[in-house]
Amino acid sequence: MATGVSSPGRAQIGLKTARSDRWWLAPLRIGVILLFFIVYATIRIFMNKWYWVGEFHYLTPLYSPCVTSSCVEGSSHLGTWFGNFPRFLPFSLITFVILAGFRGTCYYYRKAGYRSLFFAPAACAVPEPHKNYTGERKFPLVALNLHRYFFYGALIFGLLNVYDGLQAFHGKDGGFGIGLGTVIIWINLVALWLYTLSCHACRHIVGGRLKNFSKHPMRYRYWTFVSKLNPKHGTFAMTSLFTVILTDFYIMALSAGWFSDLRIIN
Repeated sequence: MATGVSSPGRAQIGLKTARSDRWWLAPLRIGVILLFFIVYATIRIFMNKWYWVGEFHYLTPLYSPCVTSSCVEGSSHLGTWFGNFPRFLPFSLITFVILAGFRGTCYYYRKAGYRSLFFAPAACAVPEPHKNYTGERKFPLVALNLHRYFFYGALIFGLLNVYDGLQAFHGKDGGFGIGLGTVIIWINLVALWLYTLSCHACRHIVGGRLKNFSKHPMRYRYWTFVSKLNPKHGTFAMTSLFTVILTDFYIMALSAGWFSDLRIIN
């Protein structure tokens, strides 16, 4: 049975939409950004190279943590958990599964994906092309309900990224140092944590299932902090996409020898 504007009992309108504004511009813009990131990230994780700058201890977030024996020397901060990977298997497989799962099930990216990639619908008052609606009750969309569990994984990886950021304060002589790469890595860290902490799942975890806040002042304080970040969750989500790409590209360029790191201290 047809649903939406084509369902029985609804007035049938010949126009695709009565909107006269450029309603298609926002989903088009977001769709281009999402597709670019998907293509870029897919290419990079299958490259299996140019992810580590040993001289300054820069490790790209797309390959953190690198825990296989196939990783280049010095990049395995947490040791090697696995043996050598075959050439077709990404070294960052664990990272990809957790972080792609976190972003892919994110409430904001679900809205952006539905509108920009699946046109379900593309915008308000614009009919979608799909004839049937099943919600998120069947595979694979039912897996979107795992978002809270991917959030826990994202927290762990966020802490690992902080450790990588601390390692990036490495100078040429082995002592303390700061380079442009260090600054870029920490800008990305701030963007990633703003995106993670503004998450709807985070807000529910810190303040959900409470009958009153008076008996839980600390959780109320955390909930208030997250609630202030939450309205900008979409902004943080898109900003962190660009900072991840910038950080990875800069480290890739240094590792490939395209140019040298601009040193600020040592």
